[in-house]
Amino acid sequence: MVAAPQATSPQDAPGTPEYAARMRYAWRVCSVTSLGLILIGVNGSTLNVALPEVVRHFDAGPFAASWILLSFLLVNTASLVFFARIADLFGRRETYLLGFAVFTLAALLSGFAPNVWVLIALRAVQALGASMILANGTVIITGAFPPDRLSEGMGVYMGTLSVAQLAGPTVGGLIADTLGWRGVFWFNVPFGLAALVWGLIVLRRVPRREREPVDALGNLLIFVALSGALVSLSEAGSGGVGPLVIGGAAAFAVLLPVLLLVERRAANPVLDLRLFGERSLAFANLASFCNALARSAVVLLLALYFQAVRGMNAFEAALAVLPTAVGMAIASPVAGRLGRRVRPHALAVAGASLSAAGLLVLLVSAGPRTPYAVLAAGLFLAGCGSGAFLTGNTTQVMSELPADRLGVVNGFRVMVMNVGIVLSVALTLSLLTSALTGRDKALVYAGTLSRLSPEAVEGLVTGYQRALAALAAVALAAIVSAALARSRRS
Repeated sequence: MVAAPQATSPQDAPGTPEYAARMRYAWRVCSVTSLGLILIGVNGSTLNVALPEVVRHFDAGPFAASWILLSFLLVNTASLVFFARIADLFGRRETYLLGFAVFTLAALLSGFAPNVWVLIALRAVQALGASMILANGTVIITGAFPPDRLSEGMGVYMGTLSVAQLAGPTVGGLIADTLGWRGVFWFNVPFGLAALVWGLIVLRRVPRREREPVDALGNLLIFVALSGALVSLSEAGSGGVGPLVIGGAAAFAVLLPVLLLVERRAANPVLDLRLFGERSLAFANLASFCNALARSAVVLLLALYFQAVRGMNAFEAALAVLPTAVGMAIASPVAGRLGRRVRPHALAVAGASLSAAGLLVLLVSAGPRTPYAVLAAGLFLAGCGSGAFLTGNTTQVMSELPADRLGVVNGFRVMVMNVGIVLSVALTLSLLTSALTGRDKALVYAGTLSRLSPEAVEGLVTGYQRALAALAAVALAAIVSAALARSRRS
């Protein structure tokens, strides 16, 4: 078993000047990494709400509409471990700050996209920048904080994601309704530049490790296998079973065992499964995957529901989904403070349970005339659960790792979570529109179903119930996995 870091030096001893100086630096580092998380979170949550505006502008079909979201998630997921390894070799600070530059430039260019496929390509480039940020932010936080204050720093760091989710939908809806879809992307630019400048000022250089080969074949196999799975899921939702669905699923089924075989023989595998032989880490990552799969598409699902079923505009729908972010904003820092007295494992189990409870409330109350207060309660519970789970689960995983493996293992941890996010979006969009015809599916993405095809609303509600049932089932699996993640010293 890997032991948690212990206080063995003066800088780790509370009450000393070294400790106080380290804490001052740690909170400045937290402000930089939190800006990164806000930037990525706002980018995703604004687009979730503004997606119908983008789809209407480009007159995009269901397949292209789903890939405006999925292209970013796919590339981001497939490159996380790669950039974690690159940071270990070429400098964590340098890789992290380069991520801000790439992300911001791609956001600027996305606003000039002449057609939907150029936009999808630029979203993929933007995902590369996001990977550099996400693969390194948690590691930078872990290195900056003393072990006894890590849960507190992690709570604030994860809490900033809720700030992004709190502001993002509202901002996205407002911008889409006033400035149009281009403003949704350009809104990221000044904040990206600010984060880059502040990071250059605050972050200290970290000694580089000895260079090791990068597992290029492993990265390629991950990308192609995930692409096959996502093409299959998204095409099944937009066009039914056909050659793309069968081909994508077959590619994933064939490449998955090949990937595992290649990674077992690789000298420096991108998926170093040996690091997860310890039961607590294996189940903690499984819980992270299940929780991400269960929670990630909830805001998107409800935003489309409020626009397509209840006829709200983007701004109204953004306000309607805010309880999720409010719950997360409250629970993340509270969980961080509790982490000094309560074990991270217990926080993760409690958070997973709250997430499942929120989804079950949404499932049993699903319908076109459900009082908004009931939906808001479900969203709030799900948000509280996400905030508590992310803080507890992340602290547990990062505190049980050796310092020399933080980068690659954190990259693996975030990639596992992102696979859940990717599949959550693809599966949810597929199930949401599963009871509709091709024309009506397009109206869902455009947010105009209730006005142009009111007779299809009942079918959409059926799809909504199917999606929530699937997410609730996975949320229950997250509780079991989180409970089994208890380490022997917990």
